[in-house]
Amino acid sequence: MRLMTNCNFYKYPCSPPPSLLSTAPKWRRPPHPLPAHGAITPAPPLPPPGRERPGGAMEALYFAYGSNLLRERLLLGSAASPCGTARLPDFKLDFGHHQGRTSPVWHGGTATIVQSPGDEVWGVVWKMNTSNLSSLDKQEGVADGIYVPIEINVHTPAGKVLTCRSYQMRDYVRGPPSPQYKKVICMGAKQNGLPTEYQKKLEAIETNNYAGPVPIFEEIEAAVKASKANFA
Repeated sequence: MRLMTNCNFYKYPCSPPPSLLSTAPKWRRPPHPLPAHGAITPAPPLPPPGRERPGGAMEALYFAYGSNLLRERLLLGSAASPCGTARLPDFKLDFGHHQGRTSPVWHGGTATIVQSPGDEVWGVVWKMNTSNLSSLDKQEGVADGIYVPIEINVHTPAGKVLTCRSYQMRDYVRGPPSPQYKKVICMGAKQNGLPTEYQKKLEAIETNNYAGPVPIFEEIEAAVKASKANFA
């Protein structure tokens, strides 16, 4: 099943924070060029608590393509502000189980990105304080080896190329998501105005038809209802 669609739609301009690749202190790796289209590089190590990134930057960009498309999902664990939509060329969206084990949180496959020339993944660029990156790593199971932080290039409405932090699942076996996980992704795509054709592709994703309880989904739904009530 193909999940991508070619589309030239963009939304919101987005200005990157000061470069993350300037001269680094001892705890950082040296500068390196931006990765080419479709290339993946490991994300730089997080600065020690209380330390700034090179150049005094305290902000980082994060590209979300799965459940963290939805503002209320992301804000359960990390403070962030939306910077705009963007596309990641030469990748496709996929779902699976880390080492074949079904997620005990979502009860189905979870999202990842894989290199695929000619395809593209749409998502949202979030701007967050570097102090929140450790919380994001925890949410993604980095310490357990489930996801690995990576640096990727995404394209902004202004035609700029931003280097963003994102995550890729390691050692996974393909498998469909639960209906609840899929719904959160689709809600996030609609909330942020991803291209209509891309939203249709997301809606067409087959699920595993899991019908049991998903506590985090209930928590997210409650947060969405509260958010709507606050803006009513």
